Amino acid sequence: MKKGTILWISAIAAIGAFLAVPATREIFTAVTNRHPYIMGFVKFAVLATMGELLAARLVFKKWVMVKGIIPKMCIWGVLGILIVLMFSLYTAGVHGAVEKGLLYAGEGYFAKILTALYISAIMNLTFAPVFMASHRITDVFIDKVCSGDKSTFSSVISEIDWSGFLKFVVGKSIPLFWIPAHTITFLLPDEFKVIFAASLSIILGLILSFARHRK
Repeated sequence: MKKGTILWISAIAAIGAFLAVPATREIFTAVTNRHPYIMGFVKFAVLATMGELLAARLVFKKWVMVKGIIPKMCIWGVLGILIVLMFSLYTAGVHGAVEKGLLYAGEGYFAKILTALYISAIMNLTFAPVFMASHRITDVFIDKVCSGDKSTFSSVISEIDWSGFLKFVVGKSIPLFWIPAHTITFLLPDEFKVIFAASLSIILGLILSFARHRK
């Protein structure tokens, strides 16, 4: 148990140190800007999986190997690519709506805050529930396959506790955490926005996995 904790904390510390040192942070930012999809895949595959491991540790009171960790990492990576795209789409869309007068933003720093809130709220109230539901379905499906069950996506969908999903993941985590957190993200300069968004992927893996395992 202690070994697992030391390894997890050491990995987080190593990632934090890499992002904290100006020279390596510049490399990280430059590569992210040059290859956004590849870095989106890598960041979510690694960091969200670390969040998932922590969730299992909190629920089961010990470090356990997540079933199907490799295919789950790949799913996280694909979802990371989608998030990179959605960040750009929603940012451009909200700015376009503000410029056309379809959304009121005001002036000065207040406009910047309100615009960031618009982006975060609209993205989390439209894309996020679909994104999180997709993850829940693929997560359960991979668990079933790894356990030897011959399940289909339709059978998995019928087995999921959608009531609990809507109450906790959608009803609580989105308004209480994700909308405020992403509002901060869209207020940050680009170089820090990338780093902050990467750190949030750990929390994303933690929340989604904890919500599933806690039952």
